[in-house]
Amino acid sequence: MPDVSAKLVKTLRDKTGAGMMDCKKALLESDCDMSKASEWLRQKGIASAEKKAGRTAAEGAVGSYIHTGARVGVLLEINCETDFVARGDLFQGLLKDVAMQIAACPSVEYLTTNEIPQEIVEKEKSIEMGREDLAGKPDQMKARIVEGRIGKRLKELALMEQPFIRDGSMTVAELVKQVAGQIGENVKVRRFTRYTLGEGIEVDKVDFASEVASISTN
Repeated sequence: MPDVSAKLVKTLRDKTGAGMMDCKKALLESDCDMSKASEWLRQKGIASAEKKAGRTAAEGAVGSYIHTGARVGVLLEINCETDFVARGDLFQGLLKDVAMQIAACPSVEYLTTNEIPQEIVEKEKSIEMGREDLAGKPDQMKARIVEGRIGKRLKELALMEQPFIRDGSMTVAELVKQVAGQIGENVKVRRFTRYTLGEGIEVDKVDFASEVASISTN
């Protein structure tokens, strides 16, 4: 794997307008060849999607997905710039794919890691700091290990960080950028809700052995 310098990433970003992580991935995919990396970003539609990211996306659609067996359901809103695009096959396909992604990821609760409340972050840190495998390690080493684990854990909670279920080589965020580039409009996943049948309902546990014994003595 080639060593991608921050300077090279910045140069590609200045040239294409794509995000830093997208530029780094493009350079990795192209062995740090600037021309090939630019072409990779164009093929994925990422560069053009980044340039449109600041435009207002007030149209779009609300989609739904009910998993087989009707035990899991999803409501999802994705925005774009025009109603015409929202009714198109590409946008509707994205809506379906992301809804299915949410249904398949029970740990996902937030859109991005930036939306995760600080109290959740602190709680996760507290859990990790108390792990037995960290006992006796120097504080600096412990802090580095915990930071890495927390970063991984927060990504597990964020929809846009998930590997796309149909193509694990890209994340949901990269999928959205790719579709936005193909559509030619700004596209944003705005919000979602995941329903699991029976979730939150307290069910009384029946002690069948005691019940049978009680019946037999009467």
